Amino acid sequence: MSKIVVAGLLSMISTGVFADGHAPVPLVEATNQSVSNGVVSAHKVVAGENGWLVVHRTDAEMKPGPVVGYAPLRMGDNMDVAAILTEEISSGEMLMLMVHSEAGGTKTGVFEYTLGAKEDGPIRIDDKLVMTVVTAQ
Repeated sequence: MSKIVVAGLLSMISTGVFADGHAPVPLVEATNQSVSNGVVSAHKVVAGENGWLVVHRTDAEMKPGPVVGYAPLRMGDNMDVAAILTEEISSGEMLMLMVHSEAGGTKTGVFEYTLGAKEDGPIRIDDKLVMTVVTAQ
């Protein structure tokens, strides 16, 4: 096996793509941030498959509300993922950054989810949404 192939395989193993022979465990890491530039960002998003980082409005009840932004994800580690907001967000509003699938839609690469739909729907691990909540500053 060539040194390049071995280096590539070692890189994938170290990033978790092939860890334990399974897809990477999805997660979202983000902190409270200014959204005055019309963008909300996640430091790191891990996706078990190609999909979407979806930004929902939320509140103290922590239920996902309307979608106000999204960005594509590749399977594996995605660093500094920026979603352009489609609505104005005020300082103090809570945003839920959630991993969604690319499955179930009719078009690959087109975000088709609407609240409650199955197309490009949320990923769940042990029946829990893969998400984090940030507050706009």
